[in-house]
Amino acid sequence: MITSDAYNYINILNKAASASWTKNEIIANNLANVDTPEFKRSDMDFEGMLREAMTQSGTNNLDKKVANLQMAALKPSIYKDYEELSYRYDGNNVDIDTENAYLADNQIKYYAYLNAINQEFDRIKMVLQR
Repeated sequence: MITSDAYNYINILNKAASASWTKNEIIANNLANVDTPEFKRSDMDFEGMLREAMTQSGTNNLDKKVANLQMAALKPSIYKDYEELSYRYDGNNVDIDTENAYLADNQIKYYAYLNAINQEFDRIKMVLQR
């Protein structure tokens, strides 16, 4: 993590990309256990945690919201999703089509985060070259 206000957005995007990578691993684990009896799918919600942290900052200014975020507190937790439900008689609640859709969605988000990080560095580079 870079400790300068100029890198606040990059730090958040880095956290988001890291969380997206972790979510990709969670989804891959869910897919690997699609035929495991009694397996319950896992999930995590970084975007919801970030949204909540941003609304608690007490300001409407986006730059100030980002600057006031406690980066160390943005640690999403992994949880069992719909643990009491199952799609099949063997107690497993993983649906392969849903997981593949989640995987595709998450991969798009991951590459969007990386693209946004590159754009932020390009902006900083442009300012420094002037």
